[in-house]
Amino acid sequence: MDASQTPPRTQIPEAPLYTLWQLVRYALYLGTLGFGGPAALVAFMHRDLVERRGWISESDYKEGLALAQLMPGPLAAQLAIYLGYVHYRIAGATLVGVAFVLPSFLMVIAIGAAYVAYGGLPWMQAVFYGVGAAVIGVIAVSAWKLTTKSVGRNRLLWAIYLCALAFTVALEQESVWLFLAGGVLYWLVRAPPKNLRRGQGSLLAFAAQLPTAATAAAGLDWPVLWQIAVFFAKAGAFVFGSGLAIVPFLHGGVVNEYHWLNERQFVDAVAVAMITPGPVVITVGFIGYLVAGLPGACTAALATFLPCYLFTIIPAPYFRKHGRKPGLVAFIDGVTAAAVGTITGAVVVLGRRSIVDLPTALLMLAAVVLILKVKKLPEPAIIALAAVAGLVIYPVMKGALP
Repeated sequence: MDASQTPPRTQIPEAPLYTLWQLVRYALYLGTLGFGGPAALVAFMHRDLVERRGWISESDYKEGLALAQLMPGPLAAQLAIYLGYVHYRIAGATLVGVAFVLPSFLMVIAIGAAYVAYGGLPWMQAVFYGVGAAVIGVIAVSAWKLTTKSVGRNRLLWAIYLCALAFTVALEQESVWLFLAGGVLYWLVRAPPKNLRRGQGSLLAFAAQLPTAATAAAGLDWPVLWQIAVFFAKAGAFVFGSGLAIVPFLHGGVVNEYHWLNERQFVDAVAVAMITPGPVVITVGFIGYLVAGLPGACTAALATFLPCYLFTIIPAPYFRKHGRKPGLVAFIDGVTAAAVGTITGAVVVLGRRSIVDLPTALLMLAAVVLILKVKKLPEPAIIALAAVAGLVIYPVMKGALP
């Protein structure tokens, strides 16, 4: 879609079509039953809030997605925070962010308590075997819908999209520079600035505000909790990329540097992230619980999510104020194309790890068919069926292996 064709904000009236508590309830619902990681969650928000309910305009959604991709921290949580900010400012951003993260946080606390009490969770591999395959099907459908909506038939956006997809598949990582390059390229082609120097000055002034968002943890009394706070604040403030992009950073600190967990425990922590709904990064709560109990879990989660909250609400007024300018609209369109390409690439990357044999391939295809053909069947029901299938099939397949 060309910048000149971008729907104006006036499509949705200034007075919101929903109450703050309706949006908070939706965030609780998505945080409780939203499986599939960031790729699926951002697509669900578009489907539910833009397409079905009409609470959020297409332009506001694109602005939020672009901002979430450009800032460090968890993608889905930042997008949810921004969408809460759109009509209800700081109160909306805060309440929606908490509602989105809280359900999965409570889940990983419960799993952590069971893990400590019973010495590991051997059933987790079987559940992940089925859930992981079904999640790939869910994400694939979501990525396809998001692609057709965001990229359309624009050749330049398709080029940006395909470059981002290829980069993600080849290197199995994301790059903020790729998002910036996509945005700048589309901006220069579709809405070249009349006064580039002035535009650069505005962007630099905006960027100068960002370092204030890096202060994530308050002073804590206990040395271990202080270490947890500082380490996870770094993870939230300096790791770019969504979903599992934070895993290598966590592994380097949690296993290699501080020796809080061993390799087996860390792998289980990643599995917890994959089988629970909500943001994948919530596994920091599980890790924190294993290290220092409930205080450790709360410290790790707060230190991780506070930077992403600040990185969202500080630049949000700038995006709201200047979102109608053709140059920024074109930039956001370019970033969005790169972001959706990266999300689609993540489907391929995660698929390589989850689709490991014929049963998992069949589970993935079954999830795709159910989503496309059985419209009234919710994704959580599909995930639950896949978990049961995993518990049945995995022991058989494991016994069949040489």
